[in-house]
Amino acid sequence: MNSPELWNPPEVQFCFALVNNSCPRNVRSVLSVCAMYVVMTGAIVMTMLGNLVVIISIAHFKQLQSPTNFLILSMATTDFLLSCVVMPFSMVRSIESCWYFGDLFCKVHSCCDIMLCTTSIFHLCFISVDRYYAVCDPLHYVTKITIPVIEVFLLISWSIPLFFAFGLVFSELNIVGAEDFVAAIDCTGLCVLIFNKLWGVLASFIACFLPGTVMVGIYIHIFSVARKHTKQIGMGPTRKHVGSESKMKVSSKKESKATKTLSIVMGVFVLCWLPFFILTITDPFINFTTPEDLYNVFLWLGYFNSTFNPIIYGMFYPWFRKALRMIITGTIFHPDSSTLSLYPADT
Repeated sequence: MNSPELWNPPEVQFCFALVNNSCPRNVRSVLSVCAMYVVMTGAIVMTMLGNLVVIISIAHFKQLQSPTNFLILSMATTDFLLSCVVMPFSMVRSIESCWYFGDLFCKVHSCCDIMLCTTSIFHLCFISVDRYYAVCDPLHYVTKITIPVIEVFLLISWSIPLFFAFGLVFSELNIVGAEDFVAAIDCTGLCVLIFNKLWGVLASFIACFLPGTVMVGIYIHIFSVARKHTKQIGMGPTRKHVGSESKMKVSSKKESKATKTLSIVMGVFVLCWLPFFILTITDPFINFTTPEDLYNVFLWLGYFNSTFNPIIYGMFYPWFRKALRMIITGTIFHPDSSTLSLYPADT
């Protein structure tokens, strides 16, 4: 029982064996490392390909180029960039617990991480505004949600997160008051984003809780209005304007389905990112004692949101499935393929 071999701790491994101040490496079994790489690489590939299909579909097929779909196109671009610029490097850091890509790129990576995640939820917020006018004020929707308005939405969705992320990280306002903790954990091969108490709350409020609250409020109002419209159509006159009423029913059904789908997208986003943002707020108040693996689980749960969005489109949007088949079979390379119809005839 007292054999020295049983009590000897495993040899500590370092990120950079020949560097004096190197960070210790997280030692995992070969099986767990392989499993983590398979799962994370699969998520990255699915995120890239899924969002690429959305981008190609909306950019290629003229029938899909509506104001709502331009917002979806931009959000898919955000998720695609996240899978290319952020997720692969986060994968190595999460599994190896080491950063091999230099201090400058660590800051750039952190900035892109914050920017793209915040940009995504800003898009969802503006999509909820678009759905509000489509369902609650359909007669004025075409005049209120125009291409110039969408351009303003996109400008806000990209510019504010850009200045917020790069300004916060490079000014180091997020670590004011936590300098002693940062100095204590500093070592070569470390790349972590530390938020002090103030910015832990502010960043979560700006990126999640404020726009999330706006979206939830808008969607609750949308569903109440949609139910009223359904009742009014069902109780409407049956003898007059039969053709017009039939078109209203089809239009109402189409808008209701689109709203339901986009609200599911929003709900998945909140469920994926809420644990991470709650952790971001609480971690400074518990003296940064959150286990590294728990932090990574919540972080990757948030990343998986970008993987889920195209899957949701595939489940609820027939045009997505048809566009996917046309992309896989090479139909989009045929002449005039951009003018083909992707919607069923009755819609």
